Amino acid sequence: MTVYLIANPKKPQSHAVAARAAQILSQSGADVVCCSEEVCEESDGTAELVTEKTALDRSDIIVTVGGDGTILHAARRSLGRGIPLVGVNLGRMGFLATVESYELDKLRRLPAGDYTLDRRNMLRAELHGKNARCHTALNDLVIAKRAVSQTIEISVYCDGIPVNRYQGDGVILATPTGSTAYSLSAGGPILDARIAGIVMTPICAHSMRSPAMVFSAGRKLRVQIHAPEQEAAVMSCDGCSEENLFTGDVIDVALSDQTIELVCFNEADQFEAIDKKLKGR
Repeated sequence: MTVYLIANPKKPQSHAVAARAAQILSQSGADVVCCSEEVCEESDGTAELVTEKTALDRSDIIVTVGGDGTILHAARRSLGRGIPLVGVNLGRMGFLATVESYELDKLRRLPAGDYTLDRRNMLRAELHGKNARCHTALNDLVIAKRAVSQTIEISVYCDGIPVNRYQGDGVILATPTGSTAYSLSAGGPILDARIAGIVMTPICAHSMRSPAMVFSAGRKLRVQIHAPEQEAAVMSCDGCSEENLFTGDVIDVALSDQTIELVCFNEADQFEAIDKKLKGR
């Protein structure tokens, strides 16, 4: 087995933790490749320094060291290659990461094949308008106002039928995986990550009747922008790929044909993370 090790350079501990992970994986029989000189040096030669293309071409599993953002970044870079991911969490929450920094011995189970794969759905967003293009998201698609002092209006349709028209700060369209991210903070429900569906959560809607909604897997959603100014909204997928939105722009959203596989060491990893990281908050 070849493991591609990715460390988030913005996390102070990441290089040391990644180096220790490389040593554990190597001792357990895995070949480890990495694109970080610092990690390779600290790993005492247990990680081989390669280019990203070589790492993606050779790897059987990707191990990230950072937070959920690091996993999302790796998912985007490896999309379409079918490489499972497992995250070592150095962040505050880390619902996607199934290994904490003090649990690195769990990684010994990778070369032994002692794990399962959890397939996660992704969203496909097709923007029609001035900046027409397609995006894919593992967590969520966020359409939000640009300026603090204003609101935007958004119409949402499901299979061509009007669902609601929101005035407020925007709307979040999330996968079940992303239901514990921004959508949860905005009052959305937590979904079992193995459910196939889309969560729609308004952001600070100026209404007494704007609940979050859950749509089944086969639904096609359309979001239309009504803004008081020509360029008053932005769209982001998984916290990046930001696009300017203009009055009249339309975004078609559905579940993507592409999926991502996450490594699980426990069938209840998602619920254990919720229990540990949300209890008492």
